[in-house]
Amino acid sequence: MSDITTLLNNIPKLEYGKRFILGIDGLSRSGKTTLVSQLKELVDERGIPTCVFHIDDHIVERKRRYDTGHDEWYEYYQLQWDAEWIKLNFFEKLATAKQLQLPMYDSHTDSHRVEVNEIPDNCLIIVEGVFLQRKEWRGYFDFFVYLDCPRQERFRRENVITQSNIEKFKKRYWKAEDYYLESETPMEKADLIISC
Repeated sequence: MSDITTLLNNIPKLEYGKRFILGIDGLSRSGKTTLVSQLKELVDERGIPTCVFHIDDHIVERKRRYDTGHDEWYEYYQLQWDAEWIKLNFFEKLATAKQLQLPMYDSHTDSHRVEVNEIPDNCLIIVEGVFLQRKEWRGYFDFFVYLDCPRQERFRRENVITQSNIEKFKKRYWKAEDYYLESETPMEKADLIISC
């Protein structure tokens, strides 16, 4: 049985007025977005209403996450998102709200625009992102998938220009990933692990 079939089998039949919140967790370049696209296509074929949210759409402006005086890994893990705001204004409303107004980050302008999201009463809600099982957010999900992909494979998927700045990976990204893996143990807590 394929990983995606196993995942589909864990999504219950949605009764009217019910929502199922699925988390797709994994470190950078582990294949989360690709998996979500494949899953949404299959779910759409079954006629299940689906809403997809990417946590990276809701990061903060650069001045709040770079050159803050903190270690780079801390900026990436703790400051990249306003975790408490997302908890109160996104996750706490996700199971019941008919509409969500969320700030969408635009990397070209380093600014946000508000996007209105309509959510059907019965819906499969897929949230994908890095560090998704952090303690502030974990309790809002019904089911978690963790994509397990070795660091060297994920790094290989970066473009050549990005790979050339390996010091940034060592100081910012990889230290934050190690902190997440050690402090939140996402592989132990996930309901399903998919290896790349």
